[in-house]
Amino acid sequence: MSEATIPPGAQAPVFYETDEHHHDAGGSTMLGFWLYLMSDCLIFAMLFASYGVYGGSYAGGPQPHEIFKLPLVALNTSMLLLSSITYGFAMLAMNDGKVRAVQGWLAVTGLFGLGFLCIELYEFSELIAEGAGPQRSAFLSAFFTLVGTHGLHVTFGIIWLVTLMVQVGRKGLIAANQRRLQCLSLFWHFLDVIWIGVFTFVYLLGVLR
Repeated sequence: MSEATIPPGAQAPVFYETDEHHHDAGGSTMLGFWLYLMSDCLIFAMLFASYGVYGGSYAGGPQPHEIFKLPLVALNTSMLLLSSITYGFAMLAMNDGKVRAVQGWLAVTGLFGLGFLCIELYEFSELIAEGAGPQRSAFLSAFFTLVGTHGLHVTFGIIWLVTLMVQVGRKGLIAANQRRLQCLSLFWHFLDVIWIGVFTFVYLLGVLR
């Protein structure tokens, strides 16, 4: 069996692409994070759908207008909305390269998030003390699952925020830290959008039933 020979001075045939396409640094990070947010959207969509199905199954237990305290929930909502504003200030400071300002606004954002969690835990403890725990009815099971899942996301967001504060303090506003801050910004504003849905669909409509 004869082997093919390459004439002198001729180039060997290339069967694959030698020049790779240019990829921006961190581009895959943002794409991956968007995919994660889409998967989170599916999770919350299922939780909202479950609440829509079971939200009227009281099993002789308390109904939404009997247990929901709108002034407390409104205060909680304002905490989360204000945290989005302060995170926006942190991003503006990042664009100006102000490390101290970024850390300061992140700290304020974390305090608002912590206040949101404290009010939510207080609401849960009050409901359980009144005998309106998640095991009481399908409505309360769906309520605790939906609101609790959102609260768990806020908890993870605060942990992530504190971690970024440490990283920015140690390494400054390097490109990697800026990408991380942008990802957390998307996550934090996403949680705000979900909470607006919870406030409207669960609390407001629940009281009006």
